[in-house]
Amino acid sequence: MFIKQIYTGCLAEAAYYIESNGEAVIIDPLRDTDEYLKIARERNATIKYVFETHFHADFVSGHIDLAKQTGATIVFGPNAKTDYDFYQAKDQEIFKIGDIQFKVLHTPGHTMESTSYLLFDSEGKENAVFTGDTLFIGDVGRPDLAVKSDLSVDDLAGHLYDSLRNKIMTLPDEVVVYPAHGQGSACGKKMSSERSATIGNQKETNYALDTNLTKDEFIKVVTEGLNKPPQYFPMNVAMNMKGYDSLSDVKVKGLMELDPEEFHKKYINSDAIVIDTRSAEDFCAAHIEGAIFIGIDGNFAPWVGELIAESSKAILIVADKGREEEVVTRLARVGYDNSQGCLKGGMDAWIADSRPTESTKSLSPQDLKENWSDWKDITLDVRRPSEYANSHIEGVENISLTNIALGKSNPSGPKYAIHCAGGYRSVIAASILQKNGIKDVTNILGGYDALKEFFPAVELQS
Repeated sequence: MFIKQIYTGCLAEAAYYIESNGEAVIIDPLRDTDEYLKIARERNATIKYVFETHFHADFVSGHIDLAKQTGATIVFGPNAKTDYDFYQAKDQEIFKIGDIQFKVLHTPGHTMESTSYLLFDSEGKENAVFTGDTLFIGDVGRPDLAVKSDLSVDDLAGHLYDSLRNKIMTLPDEVVVYPAHGQGSACGKKMSSERSATIGNQKETNYALDTNLTKDEFIKVVTEGLNKPPQYFPMNVAMNMKGYDSLSDVKVKGLMELDPEEFHKKYINSDAIVIDTRSAEDFCAAHIEGAIFIGIDGNFAPWVGELIAESSKAILIVADKGREEEVVTRLARVGYDNSQGCLKGGMDAWIADSRPTESTKSLSPQDLKENWSDWKDITLDVRRPSEYANSHIEGVENISLTNIALGKSNPSGPKYAIHCAGGYRSVIAASILQKNGIKDVTNILGGYDALKEFFPAVELQS
């Protein structure tokens, strides 16, 4: 038996390759399937099944493409409904793969089709459970992503309580827990940085598995303190249910090279969004007027999903040479399939063609402190409200990046200095304000992490 976790840090997502005697199963694959195909090819194995734990909200799964490429059967648990062919498994149903078996455990709560897969080794011993978003290491799946007219958040949390107590916590303590996500995912709130653990470990350390919790207490503890889910989540659920274009087709469109003239025409004529994925430093030095900065070396895909509401709009890409395919792929992972081309030669070509650019000013924390009287009334903290409440500079206004991007808060002054925690989000916010016509924007270098050395921290009273 061979088990490999394929972890993607940008999405904090874990897919799994499990193989026995030349047959393999893939659980919760990403849309770019090359890695799974490569492993199977190198091990001379046939992918027999693609197991889906639920309809994912935070990424577009690769189940459809992978099934087409390999002939594997897509498997969902009870309650799943799709617009494509799949096999709907029954609770407790057994699937044989080589010398091992999987038992289907219907574990509703995160969503009503949520299903875990219990692995038995070749000797028939319970070895591992692949829990999807039902159980994370240190946390459980949030129950507010699949609310329908007949189900409230509390209803789903109640189902999750029953699933955990009756299906997961009854497993032997030595069974390994393999979840679909780790720390950094928006699908939970207290996930550990550990990527696997045992049932026994989680009984001892996971707050939601405390046996002293009543159902009502469980519902309260897992539903409080949840940030609003990113706006792109429903789109991804729909794509995972209804289907999508193949990634290869998306790449053909997205990787079309456009010289500066072609790029400019397409930008103007299609009302496209230009996403500049270079470093924050390069963007601030010079960028195309109206471009939005979302750097590829940050949490690129989740931030695109959270900030770009017009998913059907054409997207034009500015990237460092050689990273264009990475950008298009990571956009597609979160359902942004409308990439329409990349700037050929990057910003160097744009500048060489004497095309106009704009820049974003920068300010050090020390300079901000020394000239505080000039800046205090126009400094914005664009972190999340929870971060601001925990600690901030006295008198500085908080308007989150998400609210700025989605037009829920519209700063209207002529001039701003902006900071986030470390400097990534503040450049995004600066680019959006500049796109919206506020040109005099200054990025505070190092963000709040650097500012704490010069300004006393203030906490909001609870």
